[in-house]
Amino acid sequence: MRFDDLVKQHAAALYRYAYWLARDRQQAEDLVQEALLRAWRGFALLREPAAAKTWLFAIVRNEHLRSVGRQSPPSEDLDDELEIADEHDAVAALEMREALLALPASYAEPLALQVLGGFSCAEIAAMIGASEGATMTRLTRARQALRRLFDPAVARGKARG
Repeated sequence: MRFDDLVKQHAAALYRYAYWLARDRQQAEDLVQEALLRAWRGFALLREPAAAKTWLFAIVRNEHLRSVGRQSPPSEDLDDELEIADEHDAVAALEMREALLALPASYAEPLALQVLGGFSCAEIAAMIGASEGATMTRLTRARQALRRLFDPAVARGKARG
């Protein structure tokens, strides 16, 4: 596998994940660029081509963690962020965004890796340095928290029928 092929295959998903982490377009682009530079430098050390996607996502995550101390929080520009056709979709997207931001990072990050990256529980556990059981618990709690936020019956403790 060539590095160029790897970048073409995963660039869009890496950007989506970086954007989710940074919540800023320019910062996400910078994160991906720095991560790909690090990946290019270490590409010869990659022993398992099947692990390339996980490896790249981990590099983006580590770059984000490095950058957090170097930069001030990003300003939020909702006009740039929302590329949605109608007002109903825009409202739903804003509600979902706010709900995800309300989740503790320990729940939101595994959920983002699963939804945006398509990673398995085992892959997520390895990336965040947690056990598979802890990762499954975090994913379940994240989904439960979102369900409570979006379904008033669940929030009141009533069973749905």
